[in-house]
Amino acid sequence: MGVEYYALELDVTADGPSIQQVLAELTNQRTVPNVFVNGKHVGGCDATYKAYQNGTLQKLLGDVKDAETYDYDLIIIGGGSGGLACSKEAATLGKKVMVLDYVVPTPLGTSWGLGGTCVNVGCIPKKLMHQAALLGQALKDSRKYGWQYEEQVKHNWEIMVEAIQNYIGSLNWGYRLSLREKSVTYLNSYGEFVEPHKIKATNRKGQVTYHTAETFVLATGERPRYLGIPGDKEYCITSDDLFSLPYCPGKTLIVGASYVALECAGFLAGLGLDVTVMVRSILLRGFDQEMAEKIGAHMETHGVTFIRKCIPTQVEKLEDGTPGRLKVTAQFTEGPETFVGEYNTVLIAIGRDACTRNIGLETIGVKINEKNGKIPVNEEEQTNVPYVYAIGDILEGKLELTPVAIQAGKLLARRLYGGSSTKCDYINVPTTVFTPLEYGSCGLAEENAIEKYGKQNLEVYHSLFWPLEWTVPGRDNNTCYAKIICAKHDNNRVVGFHVLGPNAGEVTQGFAAAIKCGLTKELLDETIGIHPTCAEVFTTMDITKSSGQDITQRGC
Repeated sequence: MGVEYYALELDVTADGPSIQQVLAELTNQRTVPNVFVNGKHVGGCDATYKAYQNGTLQKLLGDVKDAETYDYDLIIIGGGSGGLACSKEAATLGKKVMVLDYVVPTPLGTSWGLGGTCVNVGCIPKKLMHQAALLGQALKDSRKYGWQYEEQVKHNWEIMVEAIQNYIGSLNWGYRLSLREKSVTYLNSYGEFVEPHKIKATNRKGQVTYHTAETFVLATGERPRYLGIPGDKEYCITSDDLFSLPYCPGKTLIVGASYVALECAGFLAGLGLDVTVMVRSILLRGFDQEMAEKIGAHMETHGVTFIRKCIPTQVEKLEDGTPGRLKVTAQFTEGPETFVGEYNTVLIAIGRDACTRNIGLETIGVKINEKNGKIPVNEEEQTNVPYVYAIGDILEGKLELTPVAIQAGKLLARRLYGGSSTKCDYINVPTTVFTPLEYGSCGLAEENAIEKYGKQNLEVYHSLFWPLEWTVPGRDNNTCYAKIICAKHDNNRVVGFHVLGPNAGEVTQGFAAAIKCGLTKELLDETIGIHPTCAEVFTTMDITKSSGQDITQRGC
């Protein structure tokens, strides 16, 4: 009949016998095939043929000939990492796919090309600017290693930004080319639902087209949140503006203490700028707080000023320029004191809002969390409206990470069109904060582990360490830190992995695979380390927090 169906093969499914038993209880039938249509039991092979011959099968399915035809099998709203991954996978599986991507310019007019936050105003330019700062530190270290140079070393912001933007431009072009090669239709238009299965697409010139699809995937991502105070949108920037800023930001105030705030503070300070971070509550909310405080302490010793428990109330312009001069007034949350300071640039990094409120979701009945705009989905990323799915940063209660969105997008396409049943695993996902001293983690923060297992059921092993590369320049001894959190009752399985040190992302990625495989303390102890490396500290840890023993190191 040309109707797409999903077949569950009981003889190749691990729990096939259990499913067969349940089916027998539900349907009084143990044999296969055991056919269901829209949740209604039809029966076995003979019963299905009989239903076809007497017309009841057609009624159950709806008249296939009269079924509604759509312009596309799949329309994806959002051309970021998740949306692109889903679109290309669906196209590979033979489906007709459209991607809509539209960047609403920032209040300062900044916009960018295809690829989403990560490529244009997130992970990619952030890591490259972090690298620029690390090179500055390496230059300082190099003198101790015998490198001699006479000329004054200084950083040119404009050259760095131009090089980074050129690289991002090549990525934008690559994504467009990739979609074309896969025969995915790409529209640089703003998508909005106008009725079930139908969207309105508006381009930059205001021209409108309409498109229908059988299935939709929402992958609209998030944008930075503003403070909602006088002068914030007029005079402040966000991370959306920073990476293509055509002039050096000068003396900078960063409002917020998220990973975005601390990463930006870190590389700006590393480039030699005067940087202050205004912390409204705590550092790195959602991350292990011991690690967060160690990051803050390290940044303070390297020139970043922190103003704690303080919230801006007004930003005023004192002078035009590139950069200009701004006056910031703020209020301390504990006490009556007011803070006043002058800066060239104010960067707001207080969190991000899901881009879900102005795309017509209410028109088709898709529910969102009204507080934060996030979309609740089931374990297959399906919203409350069956033909609408969502992936990436807009999901309620899920991780806001590029590789997670990519994985979810690919697996969703394979479930929809490839007969797969594999779901995205959101547990034990590794991540890294690229502060000057990088922080890698996988699994539970210590606070969350205590909440889940109880302190008495955990053993925390930890150690300070000194990278060999830092010994000759003589910097930051006993600053890098590693710890693992182990569940005693589960064979000392590692439930939390944390490292603060150079190349933390590279270190964490490898251990994350082991944690997925059920890594235990005993297995770590049996692993021979690579000497001399930072990562080998995880193979030699023998001091527990509960012992109270000294963890300072006297050699590499």
